[in-house]
Amino acid sequence: MSKRKVDYSELVSAIQEEDKEKTNRLVGELLPRLKDYLKVVMNADQSAAEECVHQAFEEVLRQIRNDKIREPKYIFSYLLKSCRHQYLHYDKHMRSMNYTEEDEADYLVHPADQYKQILDEERKYLLKICLKELDEKAREFITYFLEKPEVTTWQASKEFDISRANVRTKKSRILARLNECYERRSTT
Repeated sequence: MSKRKVDYSELVSAIQEEDKEKTNRLVGELLPRLKDYLKVVMNADQSAAEECVHQAFEEVLRQIRNDKIREPKYIFSYLLKSCRHQYLHYDKHMRSMNYTEEDEADYLVHPADQYKQILDEERKYLLKICLKELDEKAREFITYFLEKPEVTTWQASKEFDISRANVRTKKSRILARLNECYERRSTT
């Protein structure tokens, strides 16, 4: 998940010089990082992260266009703080509760949990890739179990019109293929 380090101070000059190509490229790299920050550090869901990043970026864009950014080299840090503030404001609005600065600590996710969330997202991504490698019938079969984890072998045998033993065998073989794919892809 590591991305190359980018000097986002270039973004300030690109916006001020109205270099749309460079601005679009940098914004395309920057916005996903800001969303990931809110999801991992602040425990925001995808839609909240997208909304808050959008709102924060609009505000920072106004500041850049009005030449209010004194230190362009700190723009990434400024954007992170703006996103965090926007998320806290959003969450306050959604919960209709009173917010104090001390409450901010309640939103921060412990670093060990941040790492777990990153790994969970990476596992989901790898699972999607591995699912695409399966043929359509195997993908449909195993997706049935992923979407309905509480389903019994008997229910699956009725759904797919095969014996319960065949359900167990097929499920086991597909899971073995997914596991092999996951292991192969997670080490590269």
